[in-house]
Amino acid sequence: MATVSAAQPRSSKTESYVDNKRKEDIRQANIKAARSVADAVRTSLGPKGMDKMISTANGEVIITNDGATILNKMEVLQPAAKMLVELSKSQDAVAGDGTTTVVVIAGALLKQFLSLLSHGIHPTVISDSLHKASTKAVDVLTAMAVPLELSDRESLVKSASTSLNSKVVSQYSTLLAPLAVDSVLSVVDPAKPDMVDLRDIKIVKKLGGTVDDTQLVNGLVFDKKASHAAGGRTRMENAKIAVIQFQISPPKTDIEQSIVVSDYTQMDRILKEERNYILGMIKKIKATGCNVLLIQKSISRDVVTDLSLHYLAKAKIMVIKDVERGDIEFITKTLNCLPIANIEHFRAEKLGHADLVEEVSLGDVKIVKVTGIKDMRRTTTVLVRGSNQLVHDEAERSLHDPLCVVRCLVSKRFLIAGGGAPEIELSRQLGAWSKVLHGMEGYCVRSFAEALEVIPYTLAENAGLNPIAIVTELRNRHAQGEINAGINVRKG
Repeated sequence: MATVSAAQPRSSKTESYVDNKRKEDIRQANIKAARSVADAVRTSLGPKGMDKMISTANGEVIITNDGATILNKMEVLQPAAKMLVELSKSQDAVAGDGTTTVVVIAGALLKQFLSLLSHGIHPTVISDSLHKASTKAVDVLTAMAVPLELSDRESLVKSASTSLNSKVVSQYSTLLAPLAVDSVLSVVDPAKPDMVDLRDIKIVKKLGGTVDDTQLVNGLVFDKKASHAAGGRTRMENAKIAVIQFQISPPKTDIEQSIVVSDYTQMDRILKEERNYILGMIKKIKATGCNVLLIQKSISRDVVTDLSLHYLAKAKIMVIKDVERGDIEFITKTLNCLPIANIEHFRAEKLGHADLVEEVSLGDVKIVKVTGIKDMRRTTTVLVRGSNQLVHDEAERSLHDPLCVVRCLVSKRFLIAGGGAPEIELSRQLGAWSKVLHGMEGYCVRSFAEALEVIPYTLAENAGLNPIAIVTELRNRHAQGEINAGINVRKG
């Protein structure tokens, strides 16, 4: 008898194969791209870090040590790598300094996360652990911090000069650091003692001289000379200053068109009307007692004509033309006056008052200084000089960092040690804390702690020291309770 084999029942659920390989490859590609950006700026970290020479698309060459500037000039296309560029920009906007440090730490964290992901830890677990570790890190840093008073000028100057030590113009830190401290403290409003608006500090660049000629001016500086046409005034005492946004020139038609005049009598009539029109405007200006005019730049038509400059010189009114539109707000705030948009609104109460407006020669260039301003608001001007364009631009960029450092100290009055000390202390305390945590969190926090050691390691490496020996010695010092022990890159 033949046996009939029963057919095996087929499973109702079909087995599906999920390929996670591509997902992991994309994640790895993003992390590697971001790390390559971090590695590009890592060599410029610290006082002994190397400067970068950047050639832009238009042939301009920039030599700088500033992380934000380097990353800003790099043409980064990969989206994850762009995130690090944006990170550096936000650090520059919020703190002003530490732009290289944040990118290097981010690169080190991504390296650790790649290892955690390869061990099968879920990205959400890593993210949650990172948030917990960052909260704990803030508590550790707050415990390390030393309170600071704004009256302690020496500490403020030291903090400002620290941010200049890694810059191209570091040899001028004895000049630029006190200048940054004085300029920020001069704009602090007693009504809002924790707030400083850096837009109240105007940085004016003028090529020529050396960085040593950089100065703080308690008033206004224009990087252009006064109008000399028809014997125009170049010095005015007891100045009554008007900021005008209209043109002292004959009016034009609303639409582009040309008028042909063939009769000489009609031509004479047009010229006479133009003279009367301009003269009428200047008489109204002179009637208010105004003797200095600041005229906003215009693209629609000529701001002033030779004829109007001639009449202004006759009326003994000093003229500074082509004032940029973006500077009008700062100028009116400093002079405590109002901008005048129309000749019909020209009133004496809208004028600013100053003891002296004069044209000053700086070598082969000329500038206009306004000093002794009455009822001056809390603003100040810094005149930056430089022998060539590279040094000049770097001096301006470098001055931004100490200004931001002092601003941060005004808003949060604490100091912590440098030289890799906070990173090693954080690494030590977070490492100890990770042993208390349970499960995957402990592994993630330990990786976070290890990543922070990249800062002292890089500082030692860039200074030509033995990074392994230095970091090991730092760990030992911190374990013995020296929480402010850091690397002295100059003495090794």
